[in-house]
Amino acid sequence: MRALRRRHLLDSAFDRAAVGVEAGERGWLRELVYGTVRLRGRIDHHLAGRVRRGLDSVDPDVLDTLRLGTYQLLEMGSVPPYAAISESVELVRWAGVPRAAGFVNGVLRGLHRERDRLAPPAGWKETPEGLARWGSHPRWLVDRWVGRWGRKEAAALLEANNRRPFLYINPIGMTASRAAGLLAERGVEAAEVPAVPGSLRLPADARLSEVLETVPAVVQDPAAALVVEYAALPAEGRVLDLCAAPGGKAAALAGSGARVTAMDRAPSRLERVVENVTRLGLSDRMDVLAGDATAPPFAERSADAVLLDVPCSGTGTLGRHPDGRWRLAPQDIEALAELQRRILDGGARLVRPGGLLVYATCSLEEEENTVQVEDFLKRTPEFVPEPVPDVVDDRFLDEAGRLEVVPQRSGFDGSFAVRMRRAG
Repeated sequence: MRALRRRHLLDSAFDRAAVGVEAGERGWLRELVYGTVRLRGRIDHHLAGRVRRGLDSVDPDVLDTLRLGTYQLLEMGSVPPYAAISESVELVRWAGVPRAAGFVNGVLRGLHRERDRLAPPAGWKETPEGLARWGSHPRWLVDRWVGRWGRKEAAALLEANNRRPFLYINPIGMTASRAAGLLAERGVEAAEVPAVPGSLRLPADARLSEVLETVPAVVQDPAAALVVEYAALPAEGRVLDLCAAPGGKAAALAGSGARVTAMDRAPSRLERVVENVTRLGLSDRMDVLAGDATAPPFAERSADAVLLDVPCSGTGTLGRHPDGRWRLAPQDIEALAELQRRILDGGARLVRPGGLLVYATCSLEEEENTVQVEDFLKRTPEFVPEPVPDVVDDRFLDEAGRLEVVPQRSGFDGSFAVRMRRAG
């Protein structure tokens, strides 16, 4: 939690903190940490009425301890209340704030006594403030989504983001049904995803290491898998994936037979790409290099296809990456949109006449999606949208044939993509 306050990403902070933790305990710890971050707004709503001085007056380590203890009491039925309270008291002592032990004990005991009366406030879906507090999202994000979809659908999006996400894989080089059969032989009952034929949903108790030892696959939400399906890139020719890390889409393209160059700006992020290439045996079809997507180190008009899965706000993945909702600020969307514009211009220069350009995000925000693409098409008229009929279910397409996956309707993460062809 201290790492999150220092603006570290939750995924990497958790992985560092959980080194050496046994698999069973790691799963429990992950649920506690990610769940607490996910429902932080709701937890603070419960705590605010029990801290007379206000939450802003509470030492940050003490407040984090109260949040963790509250999540255990209210959301983790496997934890006996006495254990949740006593462990929280010990944690605040370990954190170096022993004077707060009695305070933590008193607040959590009070919550436990009243837990049966802690129902959602009446009419919480009717006001932006209620949506923000009980829906556990920043008010500015709630306001954006209410303005776009209305209160009812915005509430559905918040609820989707607050559910524990499923874990999905995308098999590489074999069908999902074949992969499911191999996993079943190991006692792992993976379920095919009807609307996304290449995806498999893993059971909650699956050990990912065992799964990836059994079948060649990448960990990938169906929303991301749909981007590759929607792109419908030809197996022949040269494909450049200019924002490739962690490499799932590049691996899927290479697994279908394409020759792929996977690039990303940060060498540290490319480590995951290299791991996937090695594990999946794709070295003969994938090259990996570091480079800046705004000024990619390739000859102009040299690629048959360019995939731009650009850096974005990630508002489509706030259920899977819950820290993003608290780290993101309104001005970040404007800055990201400017970066995306530069990447689009850089990537477009590489597409040969008659070649394809695919722009994709995991954002729900129009500035990063439809507005960004429409602006690009106005200033670059040699590109025209060219969606391929029937490659993805119509429920994932907007009225212009662009890929648009939203969590409240799909149950998946969010994603957006547009397929464009350069005039020959």
